[in-house]
Amino acid sequence: MISNELISEEDVQAALDYLRDQAEESGQKKGRRYQLEEGRKVIKARLMQRHADLPVSAQEREAYADNKYEEYIEGVAAAVKEDEEQRWLMKAAEAKIEAWRTAQANYRAMKL
Repeated sequence: MISNELISEEDVQAALDYLRDQAEESGQKKGRRYQLEEGRKVIKARLMQRHADLPVSAQEREAYADNKYEEYIEGVAAAVKEDEEQRWLMKAAEAKIEAWRTAQANYRAMKL
């Protein structure tokens, strides 16, 4: 006999609750990631301004070599990591729900 309880209804409810409860935090993390990714342009421009006496290519080189830029990139990397972790946890919850739905459909089909 094949069980329709490969994934329990409690597991599915917990996954649904997780998706609902994490929505705001997920949005905040994605927004922070976007803000930091786009802010890179501002940081680069400000660092290039410090070397306005140099050709543009040299300004860019100096900006990329600056410790502030390196620190900023580390911050972006941390935000991307958090956003991606959140995204994959939510995808895992969605997959669990979908697996349960499939198992339920298969179980109903076998009962016929």
